[in-house]
Amino acid sequence: MELTILKAKIHTVKVTEANVEYNGSITIDADLLDAAGIKKYEQVYINNAISGSRIMTYVLPGKRGSGEVCMNGGAALHAKVGDTVHILSFVQLSPEEADNYQPTLVFTEGENKIKSVEKYDY
Repeated sequence: MELTILKAKIHTVKVTEANVEYNGSITIDADLLDAAGIKKYEQVYINNAISGSRIMTYVLPGKRGSGEVCMNGGAALHAKVGDTVHILSFVQLSPEEADNYQPTLVFTEGENKIKSVEKYDY
């Protein structure tokens, strides 16, 4: 048996662009992705803290240091520029692995710049 466990969370970023004409996905500043350990094309969930919308899509890396968080294609219908979103990725672990696993949490400030990177320790 495997459990689905939180791998990483990019907490409280602002949507900088919403491009419904793009084929799909979310483009995220590569610095944020590296800090969270999220890979190109990885599946993520996007929770919109303003509208309550929750969607699943995949990641494309954006320009480093840009603060870019761009909702693309159908995802653009779930968030507007300026909306606050949380980006989550998950991992499959055995119950034994899950016992000591600590997800990565990326906190941001200002223009989606990294404030701190922490491990959950509950």
